[in-house]
Amino acid sequence: MTEFTVHLSNRPGQFAALVSKLASAGVHIEALALFSHGDEGMARLMANDVNVTRRVLTDAGVRFEEQRVVETVIKDEPHALAEMTQRLADSGVNIEAMYLLHANGDSLHFAVAVDDHASAAPHL
Repeated sequence: MTEFTVHLSNRPGQFAALVSKLASAGVHIEALALFSHGDEGMARLMANDVNVTRRVLTDAGVRFEEQRVVETVIKDEPHALAEMTQRLADSGVNIEAMYLLHANGDSLHFAVAVDDHASAAPHL
């Protein structure tokens, strides 16, 4: 999976215009975090079609970065997330973003953006 970090002005309608363009291109957003700080807004998203998403963002003239994320499934138990994130920390891996993609009662499916994929893989 690929995460797109999109930089927007923190003004009414900026995000609505962006998702309208993505929708018109047939892009389905699979995970999303949206927040702002001062005059800047930021959307972090994952979509079903990386190439079309990249084209739409480029054509829209918005500034964005992209990075690969890794997926992991853990048990839906009280300490499972704490243990997984501690394993990453102990191996020197920094978590840059994390998305809960879905939960089914027995397990939690996450997408995790990290600074070192090779070091993270054995600990997820």
